[in-house]
Amino acid sequence: MLTPLLILALIGGYFLVLIGISFATSKQANNRVFFQANKNAPWYLVAFGMVGASLSGVTFISVPGWVGDAQLTYFQVVLGYMLGYFVVAFVLLPVYYQNNIVSIYEYLQQRFGPKSHFTGAFFFFISRVLGAAFRLFLVALVMQQFIFETLGIPFEVTVVFSILLIWLYTQKGGIKTIIWTDTLQTLLMLVAVGLTIYYLLSYFNWGIVDFFQSEAFATYGKIWVSDSFLTRNHFLKSLIGGAFITICMTGLDQDMMQKNLTCKTQKDAQKNMVVFSFVLVGITFLFLLLGVLLYHYANQMEIAMPLMDGQPKTDLLFPEIALKSKLGLGVAITFILGLIAAAYSSADSALTSLTTSYCIDILKLDQKPQEEQVRTRKKVHISMSILLIVVVILFKYVLDRNVIDGLLTVASYTYGPLLGLFAFGIFTKYQIKDRYVLWIALVCVTLIFALGNLPASWLGGYELGYELLPLNGLLMFLGLVLIRRQ
Repeated sequence: MLTPLLILALIGGYFLVLIGISFATSKQANNRVFFQANKNAPWYLVAFGMVGASLSGVTFISVPGWVGDAQLTYFQVVLGYMLGYFVVAFVLLPVYYQNNIVSIYEYLQQRFGPKSHFTGAFFFFISRVLGAAFRLFLVALVMQQFIFETLGIPFEVTVVFSILLIWLYTQKGGIKTIIWTDTLQTLLMLVAVGLTIYYLLSYFNWGIVDFFQSEAFATYGKIWVSDSFLTRNHFLKSLIGGAFITICMTGLDQDMMQKNLTCKTQKDAQKNMVVFSFVLVGITFLFLLLGVLLYHYANQMEIAMPLMDGQPKTDLLFPEIALKSKLGLGVAITFILGLIAAAYSSADSALTSLTTSYCIDILKLDQKPQEEQVRTRKKVHISMSILLIVVVILFKYVLDRNVIDGLLTVASYTYGPLLGLFAFGIFTKYQIKDRYVLWIALVCVTLIFALGNLPASWLGGYELGYELLPLNGLLMFLGLVLIRRQ
């Protein structure tokens, strides 16, 4: 039996490993190490670590849980992701390397001016705070429900404890530490999903061919939605939306790009991105297959959907089965290790990238005296940790949907202005009236939010999905056309 005390021991042991990595990678650390890892990180190490950071607790828990409602149709979006990664590799990365920037939003300063720079950093800040909070909330929720609740520890304490651990091992080495810790965390996540699938297949006495021919796969195995273009998850809308989600949430996101910019050369960064894209697609499909097996097992064992605040919560199905079923101690330990890895793999890099962007883009840290730079960066790092704590706790009281769906929906609103700004900068030669950029962006987000919340009946039955993101970017692009200089 996996008791709460044994789980705490696992968390403690894992944390000591992370502290050890932090100690080894943060010797003689300075701001260049914290922000850029001295620009000598091996591309293959970055690529492998980025898999864990991209998957996070959302993929680890929420994607398998979503199979009950959406079957495997999320894979349409994942294939769109791959298209987006190629755009990032061969359109955006050359721009960043040619301009030799620490924060990618410095490009907007060079291209348009200070207001555009601020607008890019502002919308990244909002996007990443919400995105990191979504991911942390999900993992903290599981740890609370299955571990700390029985010990009488409140959810708020769980959140503070989780973020405190992240702050401790990232506060000195920054991105250099994260490249190595993400590698370990990715490995643990892959071992967790692989072993859980193996245990479930063994329980049903299936080989992989038997599984694909089973009634379970026939029930939950639908991938393509092509019946009506009006539906929210039609395959064409999913592919396009997925591509733009990747372009924005990876290519226009300081969190993900900060890792790429630690590679020695542009060519290495592009190899990293291409290899990473294929690996990520394959691994996400494994998580979807795990979801099929989990739902089939729950049906066979008559396991009810776990409740949170009296409502069924699909995100909790995987932990419910892993920690409370008869699959054995191996599945439980594997799940906990994977969950811990998922908790830290995205949150640590988010905390570091938020610190980097705020220091470089908002505070203009490079313009301050040398002795003040490290002191300021440490203060910002603490402030970002506190901000994440507050937002995660708020989510407990306002979030009412599957976390992966909520995360992608929010991205449609917050990343649109970034998409329009970068597209206008890269694909046109116009200058703009820089002082109006933030106002144009706020108007676009407001209009898209209003459009996204219109009833489908008002649009002839058309259900808006993730295509709101490219629409948002297009609206921003057109707004910039209106304020271009003649």
